[in-house]
Amino acid sequence: MYNILVVDDEEKIRTLIRKYGEFEGFKMEEAANGVEAIQKCKNEEFDLIILDIMMPEMDGFTVCKKIREEKKTPIIILSARGEEYDKIHGFEMGIDDYVVKPFSPRELMMRIRAVISRNKPDENVHEIYEREGLKIDFTGRVVTIDGKAVSMTPKEYELLQYFVKNRGIALTRSRLINDVWGYDYFGDDRTLDTHIKLLRNNLGEYRKFLVTLRGVGYRFEA
Repeated sequence: MYNILVVDDEEKIRTLIRKYGEFEGFKMEEAANGVEAIQKCKNEEFDLIILDIMMPEMDGFTVCKKIREEKKTPIIILSARGEEYDKIHGFEMGIDDYVVKPFSPRELMMRIRAVISRNKPDENVHEIYEREGLKIDFTGRVVTIDGKAVSMTPKEYELLQYFVKNRGIALTRSRLINDVWGYDYFGDDRTLDTHIKLLRNNLGEYRKFLVTLRGVGYRFEA
């Protein structure tokens, strides 16, 4: 049973998500503000956090930053703010998904399952990829460059994993968005560009493996 924390100052929204989550078989817990959420995360392990942005005392982005200092728990932002800037800011902070209010509870449940499945490695298989000084431990979700661990956001790691597992294949922008984000994406292509730029910066000299195919997309050559 997956343990999920819902953080929102609106009781009606927390109750709605909790009821749908419990129907799906999840263990659901609630926090009415960011301070309470951070305390709960210190005392308990969660498989996923649903986090509102606009809350009293502490906004969702600040809560996300503080949680990320301690843990890598998957986070889905749930907010009435649907501006591109907020979405990109969230992904740069390491969130796994961004859902805009008003939302479909059934779609939210599907996104929860998609995020959890992407973040749960197969415990029976320890898969490692190495090329020159780049090493990726898929089971441990650890990337090292010349022996030094590299810190990546969840979405950067998922992009890198997708590129490596499809190396040598020309990947269109639409395919990358649909497969890595895991649902029909309605945002701007610049979100993908931002993540590609961040990923290349983290790869350092091994950014050479990620080749741009003008007018098509990208290919990982290594």
